Amino acid sequence: MKRFILLLFVVTSLQNYSQDVIFSQNFLVPETLNSSFTGAIRSTKTGAVSRSQWRNSALKTTSNFAFIDSWFEGFKSGLGVSFLNQKESGSSYTFNQVNLNFAMAFEISDTWYFRPSISAGLGTKNYGFQNLLLEDQIDINNNIINTASIDPTLLRAQRSFLDFSTSVLFNNEDSWVGLTLKHLNKPNISLTQNGEVPLDVFLSVHTKYYLPLLENYRTWFASKSKIYVLSNYMQQGSYNRFDLGLQYIFEDQMSFGMMVATIPSKNTEATSTINSISTFAGIRWQGFRFGYSYDINTTALVNTGGIHEFSVSYDFEINIRALDRYKCVPFF
Repeated sequence: MKRFILLLFVVTSLQNYSQDVIFSQNFLVPETLNSSFTGAIRSTKTGAVSRSQWRNSALKTTSNFAFIDSWFEGFKSGLGVSFLNQKESGSSYTFNQVNLNFAMAFEISDTWYFRPSISAGLGTKNYGFQNLLLEDQIDINNNIINTASIDPTLLRAQRSFLDFSTSVLFNNEDSWVGLTLKHLNKPNISLTQNGEVPLDVFLSVHTKYYLPLLENYRTWFASKSKIYVLSNYMQQGSYNRFDLGLQYIFEDQMSFGMMVATIPSKNTEATSTINSISTFAGIRWQGFRFGYSYDINTTALVNTGGIHEFSVSYDFEINIRALDRYKCVPFF
């Protein structure tokens, strides 16, 4: 019975821990989505995102992402480092990964650019199973607890692995479309000592498309406004998700938007087609960008406290955008 419960715990844990973190502000901080944004603004940039999920439940999860990257004009390349951390309050599970990102830029027409990139990382998943107490550790006769176990179902408390990813990005001055493939080498994340459980490849196809809806209106407000359609299709194993939304930008200083997260291929009848609705806002001041988003859950989970995200980034050379020879990726 003990081993059955332990096995059930292993299966459930793998399902929860084998899916990538998806940040709601991936269009405000696209480095979380696509490594081809490394150095894309042709200057040095740094930033961070913090995500607090289901704060009112035992499943509270905190995810943090930080990055710094820069552009090297002589090599027409960008180089950067990113760090991802995830922690669950209901267990001792933690996940940390550091990535080295490299991107290049090629002009393929008068208005379009092609940006391929590669990313190599080192990840560590700590499942916290060192806190579990197994049967053979209990010594009733001597009234003590042994620190070691010889149980064949003994779980591996920590798993480290190398992780390789690649991305591409096509952009002009107004729009972009990207493709990301993570975990190309399918690293082993098994919880058992000699197990083999590959991490599924994560696929993302994402776009930000400029809608010229206001160009025919000759007003001061219309001349300062831009509207974008946002989309992001994601697939990892049997899990899939499609996000669709709109973003409004005023004078490149303020941004507001809404995204709807849907599940195109429901695994069960109980799965809701619309998973959540996210609202976000951003503001730019000098070289800083600040963002906030709130996700409203629409599934059977109730009273979870929603999902809050805060982001901040800084461009070190903000005046470089004025140079005509630079075609910077538009991502407020």
